Amino acid sequence: MEQHEPGRLSAPQLAAMRRSLTHGRGALTRRSLLRASGTAALALGGLGALTACGIPPAGREGEAPASDDHSAAEKQINFSNWTEYMDVGEDEKSRPTLEAFTKRTGIEVKYTEDINDNVEFFGKIKPQLAAGQDTGRDLIIVTDWLAARIIRLGWAQKLDHANLPHAFANLSAQFRTPDWDPGRAHSYPWTGIPTVIAYNEKATGGRKVDSVTQLLDDPRLKGKVSFLSEMRDSVGMTLLDMGKDPASFTDADYDAAIGRMRKGVDRKQIRRFTGNDYTADLSKGDIAACVAWAGDIIQLQADNPAIKFSIPSAGYITSSDNMLIPAGARHKTNAEKLMDHYYELPVAAQLAAYINYVCPVDGVAGELAKIDPSMASNTLILPDKAMAAKSHAFRSLSSAEETAYEEKFADLIGA
Repeated sequence: MEQHEPGRLSAPQLAAMRRSLTHGRGALTRRSLLRASGTAALALGGLGALTACGIPPAGREGEAPASDDHSAAEKQINFSNWTEYMDVGEDEKSRPTLEAFTKRTGIEVKYTEDINDNVEFFGKIKPQLAAGQDTGRDLIIVTDWLAARIIRLGWAQKLDHANLPHAFANLSAQFRTPDWDPGRAHSYPWTGIPTVIAYNEKATGGRKVDSVTQLLDDPRLKGKVSFLSEMRDSVGMTLLDMGKDPASFTDADYDAAIGRMRKGVDRKQIRRFTGNDYTADLSKGDIAACVAWAGDIIQLQADNPAIKFSIPSAGYITSSDNMLIPAGARHKTNAEKLMDHYYELPVAAQLAAYINYVCPVDGVAGELAKIDPSMASNTLILPDKAMAAKSHAFRSLSSAEETAYEEKFADLIGA
């Protein structure tokens, strides 16, 4: 795969990011279970930072230069995270799992919710990383595509797994082998984000919808189907339905998936491609069935029992948000200890109970059941073995592939 990072993002890449940040995952908060919240101002500012400054060329995947680790002398960590992505106490101020870590280890955590979207945050830390400087952060959480880029550029430190015994032992199998970080050498997931099929049981007349084939071919759903305006989700789900592996598809496979959705557009089977705005139409029944983000469904089901979800027999797409230690971080060992803390079962359960995301920690069900039995049985939070086995990741793309693919997808959806 091509490893070169261009100085500027291509027009199709920029268009896809703007689409995400204004109408798709970028338009939602983390509490809504999606990946890239932020205001339009932050979105435009982040895009500007990425394009104006440029990204230097990168060769093969490299390691961040070794930096002095001050963990022993400085019992502290600077942790940057998304908003509403950490458990909060009943007083709405305390952070129980972080405070438990400090009490046990003596390591103070300076916790900052300063990640509003991936693009904007990367624009913020890129100048220091490119200059070989400390970003002032020991631990960050970014989405898989950005984690892949940071690792490829050599701006993430390689982890010492001796400091991560719980993480190494308890990481769920479906998250163990991302192609962008073999062996989880540089990262561990904070949470997973599944793409599933959702339907309004009233709008379908009580019928279950559980495949992309139904979405595209069932005449009873004509004009009441939507797909997502995020390329990896819609194309990935279609590839799976066609019997293709999103982790190893070819250009021809991609073109075939686009062609299949094109027929759905031309026959007016697909009503539209949406960001998070499909939720209102699905709840009302204007959309009967759709490709959807699992977090939305958890939210919708709380208010509308007619909203159901299904996992296609062909499988589903899962992405992830991931913990990384940036190059130049002063407190690497301390950060690794904090990463490992969130893979201890009681801690992982406490976090999952608050944020309601897919928990990447295996064996946590018993601890979560003590907090909320309904959550422990919710496969959108704790996928069972059958569901986990159907999880697939969309493979990493070279810059040239991403440009070409986004251009074809934009043409499909009329963006």
